[in-house]
Amino acid sequence: MTRVSLLLLVATVVSALWLVHSHYESRRMFMELESTRKEAKRIEVDHDRMEVERRAQATPLRVEQIARQQLNMRTASPAITQYVNAQGANAGAATPTAAGGRQ
Repeated sequence: MTRVSLLLLVATVVSALWLVHSHYESRRMFMELESTRKEAKRIEVDHDRMEVERRAQATPLRVEQIARQQLNMRTASPAITQYVNAQGANAGAATPTAAGGRQ
């Protein structure tokens, strides 16, 4: 009878230790999951913020302003437009008049 009791005691202790270990692993994995979710939320917020910044940087008004200030560009007008005629163009090539341009 003592052998059976001793065997049952060892089985109970091993079972209890296994239960404690599985609880510990479960908590550890839950904490890792929560920290990963928090990191994913932070990354999503950063992504949204950067999208808003990108849209703000790419507005047509800002692009035109940079083109004028940094690149010294100006809007095209007929007074400053220059037309180039290709000399020696192939016979099959479209002429500027046929392509919708001026001569």
